[in-house]
Amino acid sequence: SVEWRRRPFCICFLPEDTDPLLLPWDRFSAWLHCICVVGFDLELGQAVEVIYPHHSKLSEKEKTSICYLSFPDSNSGCLGDTQFCFRFRQASGRKSSLGCFLDQFDRDAPVCLKRDQGHYYGYVYFRQVRDKSLKRGYFQKSLVLISKLPYVTFFHSLLKLVAPEYFEKQEPCLEAACNDIDRWPTPHPGKILVLPIMGTVMKVRIPTCYDKPGTSQLVQSTQVRMRITVADTVPSLPLCRCFHPVFFHIQMLWELVLLGEALVVMAPSPAESSDTVLALVSCISPLRYCSDFRPYFTIHDSEFKEYTTRTQAPPSVILGVTNPFFAKTLQHWPHIIRIGDMKQAGETVKQMKVKKLKNLKTLDSKPGVYSAYKPFLNKDEDIIKQLQKVSGGTRELQKVMEGGTRELQKERYVASLMPLQKNISPWKSPPQLRPFLQEDFMKTLEKAGPQLTSPLKGDWMGLYRQFLRCPNFDGWFRNRRREMMKKLEALHLEAVCEEDLQVRVQQHTEVETVDLVLKLKDKLTQAEREQLPLRPGTLTKLQAHIDSVILSLPDDLQGILHKPSTP
Repeated sequence: SVEWRRRPFCICFLPEDTDPLLLPWDRFSAWLHCICVVGFDLELGQAVEVIYPHHSKLSEKEKTSICYLSFPDSNSGCLGDTQFCFRFRQASGRKSSLGCFLDQFDRDAPVCLKRDQGHYYGYVYFRQVRDKSLKRGYFQKSLVLISKLPYVTFFHSLLKLVAPEYFEKQEPCLEAACNDIDRWPTPHPGKILVLPIMGTVMKVRIPTCYDKPGTSQLVQSTQVRMRITVADTVPSLPLCRCFHPVFFHIQMLWELVLLGEALVVMAPSPAESSDTVLALVSCISPLRYCSDFRPYFTIHDSEFKEYTTRTQAPPSVILGVTNPFFAKTLQHWPHIIRIGDMKQAGETVKQMKVKKLKNLKTLDSKPGVYSAYKPFLNKDEDIIKQLQKVSGGTRELQKVMEGGTRELQKERYVASLMPLQKNISPWKSPPQLRPFLQEDFMKTLEKAGPQLTSPLKGDWMGLYRQFLRCPNFDGWFRNRRREMMKKLEALHLEAVCEEDLQVRVQQHTEVETVDLVLKLKDKLTQAEREQLPLRPGTLTKLQAHIDSVILSLPDDLQGILHKPSTP
């Protein structure tokens, strides 16, 4: 939940982290790529009417994707206001000038909240109301926020403020909103950010990778206790509502998502489609879902042919769809979830059996799970009971299933791939990590595997073997390998800083000393660029070493090596 405070328009809020290197619109770009207005034209169909800021760049392919994904399918019958989100590929070849600057904020964010490198998210506020003055008989328009950030909860809250104002006051309202956003502090995890927007103050806290699960995010104000919006990848919906009527198969769905299986969610509206897909993707937290996923997917999508072809096996992707045409187009997919209308308050959840993919005509009407998949782990009734609680929402799903996910991250074996610290020499290149060997890893599980400690029982070894072949393990291990390599570089650099470089300089020629200076400068640049996990003061110590070595050289070489200015 979120609360806002109304403020007079004359009050000016300056961002706390004023950075003279940031140019106009850089702050806006740290949060959003652009804001689009998508309308319906009787001759052209859906069309992008306005893009703010006007200098924002979108390829024609990106504009087409935004057009079709910003409107519900005609069969959805969404009257009134509807909010949902979608995700689409970024055009190749475009790089952000803020890339390196924004990377520092991603470092402390949980993996599921890191900036998406190859895709954009579209956060939609769609309005459809009867209007006899229009030829079509309806007013239909969407306000869409395009961003690299997967802050679903936050952007939906922002749209609830901006969109109604826009539909009433039109374009001047968007210009004012964009100017407000360009005064926001940058999205820094762990900080409570004060964000003025159109006469209102929002407070948001982006979680960090160091947060304890389930910690409350409250702040004391001088006058009122305000609840802070927590940037999250999924709206906190009651699970019984989000997964109705497949709620009792949530553990099986967790396995399908974990193993990167091809999965399609058929829902009656984009809101239910996107909520369900996002809940599925987030249920394997703290692992990041590394395959493609589309919270809302249409037949006009540029990847439609790629994802629906029958000439090859379905790809590792989760699709959320609403068009009944997909029941026929995707009937060869191995796992299909058919979601009915969202469960109403007070309605009981009925247990339904998993149906095998035989009589596919039933997909047109009957909700349920259609799959021949046999789970590796036994169904745990305690998990269902925990999630059936009234407060059991999508965040609670993450907490309950987190135990099973953490069992799959065996840090002990991965940590053993690191060389011993005593083998790190300051005058040799850092040693290499040992390779990950699947059979060696499986042998360690026999003596210390989750089958011995986890309350979840079943074929853990079979689940591991399958998991080690899927994109989610590959993505997790690549990330851990990068972290360990950075740690090796950091340990090597700290070892260099502990050496008496003056003694070494005296034992070597000028040419070798110049080479040492150049290498140390490269190390310093690398450490700053990659933000190596160094002990406090290490970079200052390294710079002092570089300065002292340069001062030991003749004046002409000092000039070439940029002699530091003396106080």
